[in-house]
Amino acid sequence: QVQLVESGGGLVQPGGSLRLSCAASGSIFRSYTMNWYRQVPGKQRELVAAITSGGSTNYADSVKGRFTISRDNAKSTMYLQMSSLQPEDTAVYYCNALRTTMSNKYNYWGQGTQVTVSS
Repeated sequence: QVQLVESGGGLVQPGGSLRLSCAASGSIFRSYTMNWYRQVPGKQRELVAAITSGGSTNYADSVKGRFTISRDNAKSTMYLQMSSLQPEDTAVYYCNALRTTMSNKYNYWGQGTQVTVSS
């Protein structure tokens, strides 16, 4: 079992920056692929960025060059550094932990943190 708690959301002006954090507890954090998703009301949740247990990263085209995902296994924490934020980045951002074995799939979600980009 993994518990995930996001923090760091808030209101920021266009062009500004925020750093989201996702603190994990309860299981072996380092063995999970960690993901950031975001969701706008009325739309599907979309994958923003991912980081594997080995540290490989992947980004949605819409955030490449502006967002950076990272993880600190010693602190069981994942981060999303967001810069050059635009109004279209406004969403609830969710932390996700994913691990797949031969016999099981483990998939956990945080409660979400609101990011609002507005002047």
